Amino acid sequence: MEPQPGEPVNAWRRIADCGALRLVALDLSPGQRVREHRNAIPVTLIVTHGELRYREGDTEGVASAGDVVLVNPGERHAYWSETGCRALLVFAGLPGVRARPWQVFGPGPWTRG
Repeated sequence: MEPQPGEPVNAWRRIADCGALRLVALDLSPGQRVREHRNAIPVTLIVTHGELRYREGDTEGVASAGDVVLVNPGERHAYWSETGCRALLVFAGLPGVRARPWQVFGPGPWTRG
């Protein structure tokens, strides 16, 4: 079933995790959005395909493939795409978690071998 425009999204896919750092893929279909929320830790979004629209606090912007969006801890933010997009999210400094060897979830272009 295809998501409908404006429909909330559940398009997250965990790629890898080493405790203190987590890498997550986000794949938005045209018209999909991630509702406004906050994170307790800093988040880096790296747009890999298409165009990502975002709001951080009172500021709105557009990020295209190759652009980076930095979200501060505790800052209200939301993102969406009119045309569809893909991005990688890097969550760093997960509170109360000790670093450990990388655990990779499934094959992909980011794995070797």
